[in-house]
Amino acid sequence: MDKFRAMTLFATTTKTENFTETAKLHATDPSTVSKAIKRLEEQLGLQLFNRSTRQLKLTSAGNRYAQVVEELLVKLKDHEEALRQDSRDIKGTLKINLPVSYGRQYLLPMLCKFREAYPQLQLDINFSDEYVDMIKESIDISIRSGTIADNRLIAQKLTPIKFVLCIGSNADITNNIEITQECLSSYPWVLFRFKQTGKTMPIDFKYKGKRISLEPTRKTIVDDGEAMAEFCAANAGIALMPHFIAKEWVKAKKVKIIATLDESEHVASGVYIIYAKREHLPKRRRVFIDFVKAYLVKLGESPRKTWLD
Repeated sequence: MDKFRAMTLFATTTKTENFTETAKLHATDPSTVSKAIKRLEEQLGLQLFNRSTRQLKLTSAGNRYAQVVEELLVKLKDHEEALRQDSRDIKGTLKINLPVSYGRQYLLPMLCKFREAYPQLQLDINFSDEYVDMIKESIDISIRSGTIADNRLIAQKLTPIKFVLCIGSNADITNNIEITQECLSSYPWVLFRFKQTGKTMPIDFKYKGKRISLEPTRKTIVDDGEAMAEFCAANAGIALMPHFIAKEWVKAKKVKIIATLDESEHVASGVYIIYAKREHLPKRRRVFIDFVKAYLVKLGESPRKTWLD
């Protein structure tokens, strides 16, 4: 068996962690996969996997080699695709990972338009707020809040994230609320909990240069952005919302903005479009990135402003 084939089987096994599953994916048998990887280990003089009766786990050397192999295979795939691609006919599959609230609120209508513009391109879309290893999961494009600490990836800022304090439009207390720590502490709140960490987003911000930090005693806690807006609209309390969740609810006159907060102190605060570093960026990714940016401009958003500005 040639080394390229062995490397391909190795790359798949790093994801399946099982010779049998790898064999199924490559229409071969488990012993062929096992022998190929064993031969690869002998050629390298390294143990790539720790083997047990139930599972395979990469060694530290295996982890390093997996990154090298993945980059080589991706680069080869990109070169082949560049040779095949016809600029007038973009085909294939685009695997996209989107955050739940931002994806549904902002990008779902755009995705439908993109699908119409490129009918030969298949979209594989996952809505999730969980961290995903883009390289391991073979994801083409991810859109996330905050930057990344992964030198294999490129992050381009799409928009800032601006936060607003909102309350239900029918609440009879709207005119009595002062944006001070003392006043805000006396009201109920709808708080957001991050699924990844289980921690609640703190009520800690600056408004007109003054720091406000409080721990509400009366609160409703949710882990979904739409649920937070729904409770806010139902007068369950004040909600600290990012601009992209608040937009449609404000537009529908279900909630009111009572304060637009100062710019985030976090430099990384923003929405980013993320993709793997490539010598040749596949055209299907490039047209999608351009499409997203153009669509956001129509919504009044850019790397420096949101619809609130």
